Amino acid sequence: MKTFSATPKDIDKSWILIDANGLVVGRLAALIATRLRGKHKPSFTPHMDDGDNIIVINAQQIVFSGNKRADKVYNWHTGHPGGIKSRTAEKILDGKHPERVLQKAVERMVPRGPLGRKQMKNLKIYAGAEHPHEAQNPVKLDVAALNPKNARSA
Repeated sequence: MKTFSATPKDIDKSWILIDANGLVVGRLAALIATRLRGKHKPSFTPHMDDGDNIIVINAQQIVFSGNKRADKVYNWHTGHPGGIKSRTAEKILDGKHPERVLQKAVERMVPRGPLGRKQMKNLKIYAGAEHPHEAQNPVKLDVAALNPKNARSA
């Protein structure tokens, strides 16, 4: 018996819609990363992009467990001497681009390299409830119903 290796004609991508309202960031990011890579499919091939296209809405209403909203710090460097900068998760979520918290969490869970960058392009995150992908007929995935720990009440 030969090992199955997917080719571009074998790949069947679907569109998934996830409402992130009240969901825990890390659990949601892990689920999204798995679906982006295609590891939930029996035809998973590590060197091919056979994951699904994912649309996330209400990204500004995601929650952290514990005190991470106030304590978690995102660092980056400007490239200049002494140019280390930092911002808390709370400032990012309350700022202009709250969807970047979830984007960074997922980005750090997919492989680094050309394939990972290609798979990240299949992720669309929106801070509000509207999205321009109605024509793709996305299937709604209820992440909160998969495990009680996925959702957190305020």
